[in-house]
Amino acid sequence: MVKIRITMNGSEVLAPQGVTILDAAKSVGINIPTLCHHPKLEPIGACRICVVEVKGQRSLVTSCTFPVFEGMEVETESPKVVAARKLILDMLFSERNHYCPFCEMSGDCELQNLGYLYGIDHWVFPTYTRAFPVDSTRTYFFMDQNRCVLCQRCVRACNELVANHTLGLSQRGSLAMVSADANMPFSQSTCISCGNCLQFCPTGTLTDRRSSFMGRSNQAERVKSICNRCSIGCGTSIITRGGNVLRIEGDWGSPVNGGLLCKSGRFEPLYDERKRLLQPMIRRGKKLETASWEEAIAGIADKMENAKATEIGLLISGDATNEALYLANRLFKEGLNAQNVGLLSGASPDLMAQKTGNLSDLSGSDLILVVGANPVSDQPVASFLVKRLVDKGTRLIVVDDGENGLSPVAETTLNIEDIGKAIEIADTVKKVAVLYGKDVTEQAAQALTRLAAKAVFVSLEPGVNTRAAVAFGMNNGFQPASAKILYTMLGEADWNGGDILNTLDPDAFVILQAGYASLLTDRADVVLPSAIWSERSGSLTNTEGIVQMANQAVEPEGEAKPDWEILAMLGDRLGKNIGASFADISARAAQELK
Repeated sequence: MVKIRITMNGSEVLAPQGVTILDAAKSVGINIPTLCHHPKLEPIGACRICVVEVKGQRSLVTSCTFPVFEGMEVETESPKVVAARKLILDMLFSERNHYCPFCEMSGDCELQNLGYLYGIDHWVFPTYTRAFPVDSTRTYFFMDQNRCVLCQRCVRACNELVANHTLGLSQRGSLAMVSADANMPFSQSTCISCGNCLQFCPTGTLTDRRSSFMGRSNQAERVKSICNRCSIGCGTSIITRGGNVLRIEGDWGSPVNGGLLCKSGRFEPLYDERKRLLQPMIRRGKKLETASWEEAIAGIADKMENAKATEIGLLISGDATNEALYLANRLFKEGLNAQNVGLLSGASPDLMAQKTGNLSDLSGSDLILVVGANPVSDQPVASFLVKRLVDKGTRLIVVDDGENGLSPVAETTLNIEDIGKAIEIADTVKKVAVLYGKDVTEQAAQALTRLAAKAVFVSLEPGVNTRAAVAFGMNNGFQPASAKILYTMLGEADWNGGDILNTLDPDAFVILQAGYASLLTDRADVVLPSAIWSERSGSLTNTEGIVQMANQAVEPEGEAKPDWEILAMLGDRLGKNIGASFADISARAAQELK
């Protein structure tokens, strides 16, 4: 990369050719304040806070958009620059309702921080006289236009990153407002409530309902973790205070999602109203009664010790951690020789013989084929990427039976039986990416092999940790009729037994290990409460094969324990040496997944 010499605040600086003044300043530790700028978004210079003085330019320039050139002389804090920034802040503060003591974001507001930085302690201009609307029609967050500074970060996030194109600006001048679908109420608009606009907002305009007035950032703790709502494995930051989860945000530094989250990952875990399982229980007669962990584990062990290997069955959820999957494999398949195991979520067809890739490989393709997958509903953050690429000119063909959320932006949508037509189109381009899911038929999988020489294949696995579950042999194909003892590890899955319980021997001994009560609780002989997503640590393998650590944010509620610990207790009771400490188990699981 070619470096050029510029002078910044009297000091010579080497900067890569073509970068902006703002980026050049950051590279040498010089802070230029910003408001509308965000490193994840394209710069637009809307707020003018980042203006600097460049020798030879007739007026101040926005450092976020102005590129450096050889010999440039820049002043970032000259009297002229400081006066301009103060004037801009004076106008912003007086234009709308920015009375900080009454705002939920006071203490966490970027506008307020700039006011303190430049000594704005009163209004130079007459204060606002017009009341702007507040849209509170969405379930998870609301929008107060009175606190908006028109930075357009929310608009750009919706358009550039989520590619949903819901938000825009309506009206002009002092009447300008952020609007959804030309002034529709948000609840009636095309808004998908992903909440990414909320995380990008620098003021109190967009506010999370659940965590409002629950504390400032410096009063809360942040724990980096991994979302367990689908197989993408988005990086998250869990915000807690006093042992309670306040909200979930995207982790800006995550290589998987870059800070973006969907509605399911950001909000839904905090609005789960299902009844928690908090104590071990044993069925005595027709009634489940509270028991100690020792009693519950002993009761299960006694049954298993007296059963044949062929009579023991295991059903496991796709959201189990690598550590839990490793111990399940060690205990059931190796220790007890019980091979009747099944995965609740199922798995995508194995196309690993083809050239496999990552989601990032989609960016270099001329054509994307989405086959047997509906990422809009099942892996929304992956659909954001696909729609972004379509916006930039990448062609998209959807091959799927039934409705598909990507069809509105696709060049064409075909039934799976017509996959040959899609392959004919793919033969006309150089680079193809195939994004496939669990609904790929054998016929379609065979047809896709024709593209092996030019395509990369990216699997969108159902469930959460399905790729690791398959690697540990948890997808053998469960046969309920032969199970006299059924051990179910549901985690947080909302599964009520379905056809399996109807096929199961009425006298079968059923163990339920889960975080939440369900219809299966009424059928269980022993109930083991497991810790949920925020209460446990463990690694997860995403659909691309990337292993990431989900970290515990709060203590388990009641007597709940992590899945791995429950399995280790049962293994000890059965005399099977399957693992000791979490660190040891985690290391062994990682080794087996290599």
